[in-house]
Amino acid sequence: MSKKNLLLLSFVAGIALPLLLAPAAQAHMGQHAVGGLIPGFQHPLGGLDHILAMVAVGLWAAQMGGVALWSVPLAFVGAMILGGMVGMTGLELPFTEQGILLSDLFLGAVVLVAMRLPLFVSVSIVSVFAVFHGYAHGVEMPKGVSGWEYAAGFVGATALLHSCGLGAALAIQKIRQDKIVQFAGAGVVVGSLFVIARSAIGA
Repeated sequence: MSKKNLLLLSFVAGIALPLLLAPAAQAHMGQHAVGGLIPGFQHPLGGLDHILAMVAVGLWAAQMGGVALWSVPLAFVGAMILGGMVGMTGLELPFTEQGILLSDLFLGAVVLVAMRLPLFVSVSIVSVFAVFHGYAHGVEMPKGVSGWEYAAGFVGATALLHSCGLGAALAIQKIRQDKIVQFAGAGVVVGSLFVIARSAIGA
């Protein structure tokens, strides 16, 4: 297999892996481990809305390159932890669902157009979106599990999803086919529109 085909395969695998993990996570959401690590890990993988945003963060970070490679995903994880802590306390965060859906649409769009923003702006944007995702994880924490282990679980899953997007984009950039990364952004946009439509129908 040529290097170009191998890198293309890596890109496809990086995008497809989270979608393949999602059904397995959904199938086991009812099995709550006492420690909390497993349900915490399963939660981000159990919703397409979370998967789309977290993979898109990795894609966008790879497009921007430089310091953004680590600072943008790290900002998302850090703000998500804060949001998760708020959710675990039972406090109400308004417009959570709308914030999550907007994050999918916006992050897919910026990857699609390969938008480069100042680092501070990019970090701020993903941090705001991450709070909504984290809150959703925290407020849906099963009763009787360890909050710290549950948080470690959803942080681990989020890091995995970021890595899938980041690794896939970096792999495809090696063969100077950046348009394919933008096509992945288009896929995130389409996926977000599907989630929005499904949410509207279910409302």
